[in-house]
Amino acid sequence: MKLLILDRDGVINQDSDAYIKSLDEWIPLPGAIAAIARLSRAGWTVAVATNQSGIARGYYDLATLESMHARLRELVAEQGGELGLIVHCPHGPDEGCECRKPKPGMLRQIAAYYDVSLKGVWFVGDTRGDLEAALAVDCQPVLVKTGKGERTLAKALPEGTLVFDDLAAVASHLLP
Repeated sequence: MKLLILDRDGVINQDSDAYIKSLDEWIPLPGAIAAIARLSRAGWTVAVATNQSGIARGYYDLATLESMHARLRELVAEQGGELGLIVHCPHGPDEGCECRKPKPGMLRQIAAYYDVSLKGVWFVGDTRGDLEAALAVDCQPVLVKTGKGERTLAKALPEGTLVFDDLAAVASHLLP
């Protein structure tokens, strides 16, 4: 199985320090949906692992989050692709859960769901927490410059981190 794991906010859709709180605020980044569809059509399974502490903070509810993910799946399907498992952490940063990145719980959940090893699997994110979660389970950390990526790039990156302009560039690298 060719598995690619993506962070959501800042990788697939626009990010906001004020949180993405509604379907109207969920705006795909240029080329991101097409990149997921291209990968899917080429035989890749694309999964998503996303921190969503806005739920714990009361900014939006699970139904709103699910509507965003339904829209994401719909857009990918319109381009002939399919999106795999989407897992989220609904907890706040101080709740001590095992799923919130930089902890690797969501990545382990994806591995268990697909019954695969994560060794060498690319995890694409835009924050230091994404890269640290990848390293914790032997994934290949991949940083995109979208979202908070430029800010992350301004500091030292974990050794071996691959850097791309955006998700479309990741797809172009992975596909012949």
